[in-house]
Amino acid sequence: MNQYLKASRTLAVAAIAATTFAPAVLGADFPKPDGKPADMTKPVQVFILLGQSNMVGAGKVGPADKDGSLEHAVKTKKKYPYLVDDAGNWTERKDVRNVRVMGSGTGAMKQFNNEWMTVKGGSIGPEFGIGHAVGNAVDAPVMILKSCIGNRSLGWDLLAPGSKSYEFEEKDQKTGTTKTFVYAGYKQSPMKWEKGAEPKAIGWYAGMQYDGDIANAKTVLAELNKSYPDATKYEVAGFFFWQGDKDRYDSGLASNYEKNLVYFIEQLRKDFNAPNAKFVCATLGQTQKGDASNDGMIFDAQMAVDGQKGKYKQFKGNVATVYTHPLSLGGASNGHYNGNAETYMNVGEAMGQAMVKLLQTGK
Repeated sequence: MNQYLKASRTLAVAAIAATTFAPAVLGADFPKPDGKPADMTKPVQVFILLGQSNMVGAGKVGPADKDGSLEHAVKTKKKYPYLVDDAGNWTERKDVRNVRVMGSGTGAMKQFNNEWMTVKGGSIGPEFGIGHAVGNAVDAPVMILKSCIGNRSLGWDLLAPGSKSYEFEEKDQKTGTTKTFVYAGYKQSPMKWEKGAEPKAIGWYAGMQYDGDIANAKTVLAELNKSYPDATKYEVAGFFFWQGDKDRYDSGLASNYEKNLVYFIEQLRKDFNAPNAKFVCATLGQTQKGDASNDGMIFDAQMAVDGQKGKYKQFKGNVATVYTHPLSLGGASNGHYNGNAETYMNVGEAMGQAMVKLLQTGK
């Protein structure tokens, strides 16, 4: 259990299994921020958000008269009331810092957010649901640190260091012939090549985005007080991962997703020297249980790592998967859920509460 959890408050939904969240209970008892700063004698509890475009976020903030926008959800439908004060202005948390950085592969890093958590113009991802859920539960400074970019696969761009190459038989649907392909291990290039052929490297290697995203997050943490004023120390308390769209277009990537995800979780903890950091994964919103396509393989892989499933003993009490189909209001990951901000808020709240549950009970 995290030593910085607030003893006075337990989320009502924390006892609900991460895989059974329903929209009706999400954020139901989230309080409005009190505007008080965190106790800076305690280390900043850092939660790192990783993935692809789902995590980057495309939920529209406005306009207020458009169904699907955040303004419409909050100010007309009266959802997520903790996001606005009594005067209808966006609330600001002084105990949760919202930081977002991005770079393509190992290229230059650009910073997009570095402020106290408050809604601004443009678009949102799941960070607001996550930030408020965790901020309500943790009695210490909190940083939500998002480091990701869109259109990236776990089995290629985000492949963790040390991952080995593997073979996959692929049947040509037109000719009926079968070919065996070798899929790249970490730092190999290209993504795949026919077995027996000489691979011809391209200007990208397996794991290049992993290297860039992790390096960018470490850059932020190395200069901590630039992103969290007056902070001098931190702990990486958890990771959030919402990804899977790009892998579903390649059967070889989809078939190895579970193995790649297990290694990804374990390698993240090593890279940040955070062996006890919790990990929360979210499924793709359009994918339902029982799907038999590549989407289904990825879904099954994501569900398999949930510590409650028992398949991976090392993940018991420290890894949870959120089933997001009941939380999505339509559309699919490749269409950014039609920009519906409620989908991003629902998924963020569910992921945040799943993390709180892991922090509180280790289940």
